[in-house]
Amino acid sequence: MSAAPEGIDALVDRLRTTYTRVSPEQAHAASREGSLLVDIRYQALRERDGLIPGALVVERNELEWRLDPQGSHRLPEATSHDIEVVVICNEGYASTLAAVSLHALGLHRATDLTGGFQAWRSAGLPTTPA
Repeated sequence: MSAAPEGIDALVDRLRTTYTRVSPEQAHAASREGSLLVDIRYQALRERDGLIPGALVVERNELEWRLDPQGSHRLPEATSHDIEVVVICNEGYASTLAAVSLHALGLHRATDLTGGFQAWRSAGLPTTPA
């Protein structure tokens, strides 16, 4: 008899033990030191809540293709497997799965923002209208 699947909540909890997530303040400081902030929220959320100045907007379904330094569809910012990437979703759940996916591509410094864009905004960090 096989074991029961762990479910998404347990999976996310387990994956979060494999790397260090960052707070809004840490993400803001990291961006000032050259880390890439990558906003994976869908367009309706960006239009509703605004943007983080300087963050790259990359739809979740394109993330791996845009950030893989060896990929044919990479962004100019995807220069190395050593770049630090902070993935930002709306509340910090989808970004966990995205960060782990980037790890699988060799982007070993990928992480995500605890609490996502909502935590960034609640911390009073800069946003701009979409």
